[in-house]
Amino acid sequence: MRTEQLNELLYQALETEIGGIEIYTMAVSCGVNPDLKKEWEEYLEQTTNHERVVRETMETLGLDPKRETPGRGVVRHIGKALVQAMEMAKKAGNKDAAQVVAAECVVLAETKDHLNWELIGAAAKASKGEQAKALKAAHDEVEDEEDEHLYHTTGWTRELWIHSLGLPAVLPPPEEERDVKTAIGAARAKQARQEMFSRK
Repeated sequence: MRTEQLNELLYQALETEIGGIEIYTMAVSCGVNPDLKKEWEEYLEQTTNHERVVRETMETLGLDPKRETPGRGVVRHIGKALVQAMEMAKKAGNKDAAQVVAAECVVLAETKDHLNWELIGAAAKASKGEQAKALKAAHDEVEDEEDEHLYHTTGWTRELWIHSLGLPAVLPPPEEERDVKTAIGAARAKQARQEMFSRK
């Protein structure tokens, strides 16, 4: 395994979590649905913990969390752009539309975040000794929560859009009700939703 690229992954993972704190803070301010707002508040708290986990893992591996890399700068730029997108939507004055934009921004951010942790898990399996131990401990602590963040918010985004179109929506979404934490579970929840409406 290429150590330099593993280090870059960790720097990007740290920056993703730092940006995630800002993204969730803004998303909460855009929340209208009380269940979704409560969920995002919980995810903000978890993301704050994930940032700590990555930082401590980096320190264990002898990496300076303050070091800048080109990839880290790109991740920061994308995170700030997502926050600005939510600010724009909020200023436009339609609270329901701003909530949909916030949900989309969370899904975009969580797609990168989810990938980071998937790769950290793969790196943990390919590592040895203290490196393997540190990466595995971090991955085990965070992975399930990252799955929930992505799959649940994807469900919310879909249903909020459906509602905005004037079509029957399922709120909270099936992903939430079934506590989905895998891609297969998300696909099954979505399929169950489609079957529910195809019978009507």
